[in-house]
Amino acid sequence: MTDRFVLRAWRDGVLTLTLNRPEVLNSCNRPMVDELRAAFAAAAEDDGIRAVLLTGAGRAFCAGQDLAEAVPGDGTPQPEIGDIVANYNALIRAMRSLEKPVVCAVNGVAAGAGANIALACDLVVAADSASFIQAFAKIGLVPDNGGTFFLPRLVGHARATSLTMLGDRVSAAQAVEWGMIYRVVPAAELMTVAGALAADLATQPTLGLGLIKRALNASWANDLDRQLDVEEELQREAGRTADYVEGVRAFQEKRKPRFVGR
Repeated sequence: MTDRFVLRAWRDGVLTLTLNRPEVLNSCNRPMVDELRAAFAAAAEDDGIRAVLLTGAGRAFCAGQDLAEAVPGDGTPQPEIGDIVANYNALIRAMRSLEKPVVCAVNGVAAGAGANIALACDLVVAADSASFIQAFAKIGLVPDNGGTFFLPRLVGHARATSLTMLGDRVSAAQAVEWGMIYRVVPAAELMTVAGALAADLATQPTLGLGLIKRALNASWANDLDRQLDVEEELQREAGRTADYVEGVRAFQEKRKPRFVGR
Protein backbone atom coordinates (compact mmCIF):
# COMPACT_ATOMS: atom_id res chain seq x y z
CA MET A 1 0.00 0.00 0.00
CA THR A 2 1.29 3.44 -0.94
CA ASP A 3 2.10 5.71 1.98
CA ARG A 4 -0.03 8.86 2.16
CA PHE A 5 1.64 10.86 4.88
CA VAL A 6 5.32 9.91 4.58
CA LEU A 7 6.89 10.14 1.14
CA ARG A 8 9.74 7.77 0.39
CA ALA A 9 12.51 8.33 -2.17
CA TRP A 10 15.64 6.22 -2.61
CA ARG A 11 18.83 7.24 -4.37
CA ASP A 12 22.46 6.14 -4.10
CA GLY A 13 21.99 4.37 -0.78
CA VAL A 14 20.00 7.19 0.87
CA LEU A 15 16.35 6.77 1.82
CA THR A 16 14.69 10.19 2.03
CA LEU A 17 11.54 10.34 4.17
CA THR A 18 9.36 13.44 3.92
CA LEU A 19 6.57 14.11 6.41
CA ASN A 20 3.69 15.01 4.12
CA ARG A 21 0.85 16.79 5.88
CA PRO A 22 1.89 20.36 5.01
CA GLU A 23 -1.65 21.72 5.36
CA VAL A 24 -1.39 21.09 9.13
CA LEU A 25 2.35 21.79 9.44
CA ASN A 26 3.06 18.05 9.29
CA SER A 27 1.45 17.48 12.67
CA CYS A 28 1.38 13.83 13.64
CA ASN A 29 -1.62 11.57 13.45
CA ARG A 30 -1.56 7.83 13.98
CA PRO A 31 -1.37 6.90 10.27
CA MET A 32 1.65 9.16 9.73
CA VAL A 33 3.47 7.79 12.78
CA ASP A 34 2.67 4.25 11.62
CA GLU A 35 4.02 4.98 8.15
CA LEU A 36 7.17 6.57 9.53
CA ARG A 37 7.83 3.64 11.86
CA ALA A 38 7.29 1.20 8.99
CA ALA A 39 9.75 3.14 6.83
CA PHE A 40 12.45 2.91 9.50
CA ALA A 41 11.74 -0.79 9.95
CA ALA A 42 12.09 -1.30 6.19
CA ALA A 43 15.38 0.62 6.19
CA ALA A 44 16.73 -1.74 8.83
CA GLU A 45 16.04 -4.75 6.62
CA ASP A 46 17.32 -3.31 3.32
CA ASP A 47 21.10 -3.56 2.83
CA GLY A 48 20.81 -1.17 -0.10
CA ILE A 49 19.80 1.62 2.29
CA ARG A 50 22.91 2.92 4.05
CA ALA A 51 21.60 6.23 5.40
CA VAL A 52 18.26 7.91 6.05
CA LEU A 53 17.36 11.58 5.53
CA LEU A 54 14.24 12.84 7.32
CA THR A 55 12.55 16.17 6.56
CA GLY A 56 9.14 17.83 6.27
CA ALA A 57 7.10 19.11 3.34
CA GLY A 58 6.16 22.78 3.18
CA ARG A 59 7.11 25.43 5.72
CA ALA A 60 7.32 23.24 8.86
CA PHE A 61 9.21 20.16 9.92
CA CYS A 62 6.55 18.91 12.33
CA ALA A 63 4.24 20.86 14.63
CA GLY A 64 3.76 17.93 17.02
CA GLN A 65 0.67 15.90 17.74
CA ASP A 66 -2.41 16.74 15.70
CA LEU A 67 -4.77 17.89 18.44
CA ALA A 68 -7.74 17.30 16.15
CA GLU A 69 -6.97 13.60 16.56
CA ALA A 70 -6.11 13.77 20.26
CA VAL A 71 -9.21 15.81 21.19
CA PRO A 72 -11.72 15.39 18.34
CA GLY A 73 -14.61 17.82 18.26
CA ASP A 74 -16.91 15.87 15.98
CA GLY A 75 -18.26 13.40 18.52
CA THR A 76 -15.57 10.82 17.78
CA PRO A 77 -14.45 9.06 20.99
CA GLN A 78 -11.32 10.66 22.41
CA PRO A 79 -8.33 8.30 22.22
CA GLU A 80 -6.42 7.45 25.37
CA ILE A 81 -3.38 9.74 25.45
CA GLY A 82 -1.23 6.88 26.71
CA ASP A 83 -2.06 4.90 23.57
CA ILE A 84 -0.90 7.81 21.40
CA VAL A 85 2.38 7.98 23.34
CA ALA A 86 2.87 4.22 23.09
CA ASN A 87 2.69 4.53 19.32
CA TYR A 88 5.30 7.28 19.38
CA ASN A 89 7.51 5.14 21.62
CA ALA A 90 7.57 2.40 19.00
CA LEU A 91 8.72 4.98 16.45
CA ILE A 92 11.54 6.36 18.61
CA ARG A 93 12.74 2.85 19.40
CA ALA A 94 12.80 2.03 15.68
CA MET A 95 14.83 5.17 14.97
CA ARG A 96 17.38 4.65 17.73
CA SER A 97 17.78 0.92 17.04
CA LEU A 98 18.38 1.47 13.31
CA GLU A 99 22.10 0.81 12.96
CA LYS A 100 22.46 3.21 10.07
CA PRO A 101 22.97 7.00 10.25
CA VAL A 102 19.84 9.14 10.32
CA VAL A 103 20.16 12.78 9.23
CA CYS A 104 17.33 15.18 10.01
CA ALA A 105 16.82 18.30 7.89
CA VAL A 106 14.66 20.64 9.98
CA ASN A 107 13.10 23.01 7.48
CA GLY A 108 10.85 24.99 9.82
CA VAL A 109 9.21 24.76 13.20
CA ALA A 110 9.77 21.55 15.15
CA ALA A 111 7.36 21.63 18.08
CA GLY A 112 6.35 19.12 20.73
CA ALA A 113 6.63 15.61 19.36
CA GLY A 114 8.19 17.06 16.22
CA ALA A 115 11.08 18.57 18.15
CA ASN A 116 11.84 15.30 19.89
CA ILE A 117 11.55 13.19 16.75
CA ALA A 118 14.25 15.48 15.32
CA LEU A 119 16.42 15.06 18.43
CA ALA A 120 16.12 11.28 18.12
CA CYS A 121 18.04 11.47 14.84
CA ASP A 122 21.82 11.10 14.72
CA LEU A 123 22.72 14.36 13.00
CA VAL A 124 20.36 17.34 12.90
CA VAL A 125 20.86 20.09 10.32
CA ALA A 126 18.45 23.02 10.60
CA ALA A 127 17.55 25.92 8.38
CA ASP A 128 18.37 29.30 9.91
CA SER A 129 14.62 29.96 9.92
CA ALA A 130 13.86 26.81 11.93
CA SER A 131 13.02 26.65 15.62
CA PHE A 132 12.44 24.09 18.35
CA ILE A 133 9.68 24.29 20.95
CA GLN A 134 8.88 21.95 23.84
CA ALA A 135 5.20 22.89 23.76
CA PHE A 136 3.85 20.19 26.10
CA ALA A 137 3.53 22.22 29.31
CA LYS A 138 1.37 24.77 27.50
CA ILE A 139 -1.43 22.18 27.40
CA GLY A 140 -0.64 20.42 30.67
CA LEU A 141 1.33 17.50 29.27
CA VAL A 142 4.76 15.97 29.80
CA PRO A 143 7.38 15.87 27.02
CA ASP A 144 7.29 12.58 25.18
CA ASN A 145 9.09 11.00 22.21
CA GLY A 146 12.17 10.79 24.42
CA GLY A 147 12.30 14.52 25.16
CA THR A 148 13.01 14.06 28.87
CA PHE A 149 15.80 11.67 27.90
CA PHE A 150 17.49 13.49 25.03
CA LEU A 151 17.26 17.10 26.20
CA PRO A 152 19.13 16.84 29.55
CA ARG A 153 21.89 14.89 27.84
CA LEU A 154 22.18 17.43 25.03
CA VAL A 155 21.81 20.76 26.83
CA GLY A 156 22.09 19.95 30.55
CA HIS A 157 19.52 19.68 33.33
CA ALA A 158 18.99 23.40 33.93
CA ARG A 159 18.31 24.26 30.29
CA ALA A 160 16.19 21.15 29.79
CA THR A 161 14.08 22.18 32.78
CA SER A 162 13.55 25.70 31.50
CA LEU A 163 12.75 24.55 27.97
CA THR A 164 10.22 21.95 29.07
CA MET A 165 8.54 24.00 31.83
CA LEU A 166 8.46 27.36 30.05
CA GLY A 167 8.04 26.14 26.49
CA ASP A 168 10.33 28.82 25.09
CA ARG A 169 11.12 28.88 21.38
CA VAL A 170 14.76 28.01 20.60
CA SER A 171 16.17 29.33 17.33
CA ALA A 172 18.32 27.10 15.16
CA ALA A 173 21.35 29.27 15.93
CA GLN A 174 20.74 28.92 19.67
CA ALA A 175 20.24 25.17 19.30
CA VAL A 176 23.67 24.84 17.70
CA GLU A 177 25.30 27.00 20.38
CA TRP A 178 23.79 24.85 23.12
CA GLY A 179 24.82 21.59 21.47
CA MET A 180 21.23 20.55 20.80
CA ILE A 181 21.81 20.06 17.06
CA TYR A 182 24.75 19.60 14.71
CA ARG A 183 24.58 22.49 12.25
CA VAL A 184 22.54 25.45 11.00
CA VAL A 185 22.59 26.59 7.36
CA PRO A 186 20.74 29.16 5.24
CA ALA A 187 17.24 27.90 4.48
CA ALA A 188 17.87 27.87 0.74
CA GLU A 189 20.82 25.52 1.25
CA LEU A 190 19.24 23.11 3.73
CA MET A 191 18.39 20.18 1.49
CA THR A 192 21.62 20.52 -0.49
CA VAL A 193 23.75 20.42 2.65
CA ALA A 194 21.72 17.74 4.46
CA GLY A 195 21.46 15.66 1.30
CA ALA A 196 25.22 15.82 0.74
CA LEU A 197 25.80 14.80 4.37
CA ALA A 198 23.49 11.79 4.04
CA ALA A 199 25.04 10.85 0.68
CA ASP A 200 28.53 10.96 2.18
CA LEU A 201 27.46 8.82 5.14
CA ALA A 202 26.00 6.30 2.68
CA THR A 203 29.51 5.77 1.25
CA GLN A 204 31.10 5.13 4.64
CA PRO A 205 31.54 1.79 6.48
CA THR A 206 27.88 1.21 7.31
CA LEU A 207 28.39 -1.60 9.81
CA GLY A 208 31.04 0.42 11.62
CA LEU A 209 28.75 3.45 11.84
CA GLY A 210 26.01 1.20 13.16
CA LEU A 211 28.33 -0.12 15.86
CA ILE A 212 29.24 3.45 16.81
CA LYS A 213 25.55 4.20 17.21
CA ARG A 214 25.09 1.07 19.33
CA ALA A 215 28.00 2.09 21.54
CA LEU A 216 26.68 5.61 22.01
CA ASN A 217 23.22 4.27 22.84
CA ALA A 218 24.76 1.96 25.44
CA SER A 219 26.80 4.76 27.00
CA TRP A 220 23.65 6.50 28.22
CA ALA A 221 23.09 3.73 30.77
CA ASN A 222 26.58 2.37 31.45
CA ASP A 223 29.32 3.26 33.87
CA LEU A 224 32.88 3.54 32.53
CA ASP A 225 33.81 -0.03 33.35
CA ARG A 226 30.87 -1.49 31.46
CA GLN A 227 31.35 0.93 28.56
CA LEU A 228 34.96 -0.17 28.16
CA ASP A 229 33.67 -3.74 27.83
CA VAL A 230 31.14 -2.60 25.22
CA GLU A 231 33.88 -0.90 23.22
CA GLU A 232 35.99 -4.06 23.31
CA GLU A 233 33.07 -6.23 22.19
CA LEU A 234 32.10 -3.92 19.35
CA GLN A 235 35.69 -3.37 18.24
CA ARG A 236 36.07 -7.12 17.86
CA GLU A 237 32.94 -7.12 15.70
CA ALA A 238 34.11 -4.14 13.64
CA GLY A 239 37.49 -5.76 13.10
CA ARG A 240 35.83 -8.68 11.31
CA THR A 241 34.13 -6.52 8.67
CA ALA A 242 35.17 -6.23 5.03
CA ASP A 243 35.14 -2.46 5.34
CA TYR A 244 37.76 -2.57 8.10
CA VAL A 245 40.07 -4.57 5.83
CA GLU A 246 39.41 -2.13 2.98
CA GLY A 247 40.01 0.89 5.19
CA VAL A 248 43.39 -0.40 6.35
CA ARG A 249 44.44 -1.35 2.81
CA ALA A 250 43.40 2.03 1.45
CA PHE A 251 45.40 3.78 4.16
CA GLN A 252 48.47 1.68 3.42
CA GLU A 253 48.11 2.20 -0.33
CA LYS A 254 47.45 5.94 0.09
CA ARG A 255 44.16 5.85 -1.80
CA LYS A 256 40.52 6.62 -1.08
CA PRO A 257 38.72 3.61 0.46
CA ARG A 258 35.85 1.94 -1.38
CA PHE A 259 33.51 0.89 1.40
CA VAL A 260 30.69 -1.51 0.56
CA GLY A 261 28.76 -1.46 3.86
CA ARG A 262 29.79 -4.96 4.97
